[in-house]
Amino acid sequence: MITEETPHTAGATGLSRHIQRLLTRTRAFDARHPWVWDATLTLSWAGAALVDGAGGWQNTARDPSVPGGLVLVLSLALSLPLYWRRRRPMTALAVMACAALVSDASGAFLQAAYLQAIPVFHLALTRQPRALLWAFALILPPLVTGAVRFPQETWDQRVIPALWAYALVALLGFVVRSRRDHTAGLVDRARRLEVERDQEVRLAAAAERTRIAREMHDIIGHNLSVITGLADGGRYAAAKNPERATQALDAIGTTSRQALDDLRRLLGVLRDDEQEAVRDPQPTLADLDTLLTGVRKAGLAVELEVRDEPAPQPLAPGAQLTVYRVIQEALTNTLKHAGHSARATVLLAYAPKELLVEVVDTGTPTTARPHQGQGQGLTGMRERAALYDGLLTCGALSAGGWHVRLRLPLEGSPS
Repeated sequence: MITEETPHTAGATGLSRHIQRLLTRTRAFDARHPWVWDATLTLSWAGAALVDGAGGWQNTARDPSVPGGLVLVLSLALSLPLYWRRRRPMTALAVMACAALVSDASGAFLQAAYLQAIPVFHLALTRQPRALLWAFALILPPLVTGAVRFPQETWDQRVIPALWAYALVALLGFVVRSRRDHTAGLVDRARRLEVERDQEVRLAAAAERTRIAREMHDIIGHNLSVITGLADGGRYAAAKNPERATQALDAIGTTSRQALDDLRRLLGVLRDDEQEAVRDPQPTLADLDTLLTGVRKAGLAVELEVRDEPAPQPLAPGAQLTVYRVIQEALTNTLKHAGHSARATVLLAYAPKELLVEVVDTGTPTTARPHQGQGQGLTGMRERAALYDGLLTCGALSAGGWHVRLRLPLEGSPS
């Protein structure tokens, strides 16, 4: 969590940390009550200017006979505008420059004129660099006027050192501004990194929830469809062939236990204690026979046809799981919607660059099926295919029935 003190106190120890913490609190107070610091600074410099105007100004004056009233007014004009140095630095500098012009032209040469450096600093700190050109245009006339009217000092003694001093103040303003911007950039970057991290965590959690929902749909939906088919077949066989009914009940028990085991393994990975989770290999193409056997027990006649030989380099385990789940979902939909007299064919056709998977059933043309784009099953199949750059299509056949077709690029041959 980024706090107000973190950017300034990170890495500091001992006395340095306490000083930085104090500075941070001072800045925070100044941000909430800027007038307090502005008034304090202005009154401090106004007091110093008035003390100098009480008689000390004559030690540096070129004309000690300047009226005291004028010196008092000039001292206030060179100090009171500091109250607006942060909000309107150019205006404050303009007022002070006019007072400095009168001071140097009269020969008073008040030292309060050097307070013009404070607005110059704030111009460098908060304004565009071109504002300093106008600032030096305001500062230069008083210096030139004093050098011309009272040439006791040469130009390089009166004008050049003062200009260098103001230039160094402006440079200091640029340095402070650069450091402040750098610190603000680091704080902003840290906050954005925190936001991005939180977003990544939420996206990862959403993706994991989607994956778990897809697995649970495939596991539970398929097994429940098989159990439903077995229960319907057992009910019809009970009156004529009790032995077949008993076999159906045994198959229901086996399928139910398998579904519970699969669900228990899936939920086990969600526990906090990872050691308690049971980890079994995910289904592959080698498990298709077991899948088809369970579907046949549920009453659906299904055949498997494999064309051409599998590629020397087998599909990645994730791709095999995708093929398995697509076939499983397609047969589950056939069990749900195609009717008891339907038949299904599963085709695996290997090509040099892709694997074609096709599941076709012989349901009647009037059989209600989910529309494309609807239902968790179709969405899950498309998501699985997209993970491996595959293309999945499905729809009704003109002669009746339904087909699901998956084209999956082989490893190293993306579509």
